[in-house]
Amino acid sequence: MQQIGCLLRFSPDGRRLMRFEDFAQARLPALLRYATLLCGERESARDLVQDVLTSALVRWRRIGVLDEPYAYVRAMLTNEFLSQRRRRRVVTVPLTFDALDGPAAPAQRDFATDASAREAMWQRLAGLPPQQRATLVLRFYEGLSDAEIGDVLSCRPATVRSNATRALAALRIEPADSSFATERRQ
Repeated sequence: MQQIGCLLRFSPDGRRLMRFEDFAQARLPALLRYATLLCGERESARDLVQDVLTSALVRWRRIGVLDEPYAYVRAMLTNEFLSQRRRRRVVTVPLTFDALDGPAAPAQRDFATDASAREAMWQRLAGLPPQQRATLVLRFYEGLSDAEIGDVLSCRPATVRSNATRALAALRIEPADSSFATERRQ
């Protein structure tokens, strides 16, 4: 378990307690990055995190005593994402990522320097079914094992592997796409 400074407190029965405010302050950047990868848009990710943290605050007495409250909140975030995808959505006009980066945005190196390749990957990820997309994000961004992903998504590890295989197959470069076909031949 990753301990965050001196933020841990103990209840009379010896269980660890963490204040919700301390948890939110420490984990908000990680939750926003994870939600952005799930949603594909920062504004939708912010809304999703806000909804989940509101629900977590109501249940914090139960969540705060868990060994890994972050894992529980991450599962809440994943389930809310999957639930929202099933509901009717209001169509929004997404802003560019550059317009959303401001002085408060976390400074991280962007490994996808080619904007067109990054945009093509976002479009391919957005085209995946929500379960497959969540599987890839949990595996490659969060670094979870198949069993851990299965716990988050409430499915068996074999289903996780199947979802990952199908998602990766869907993301592979298709020969019909001429711009990518020349890159594959080289």
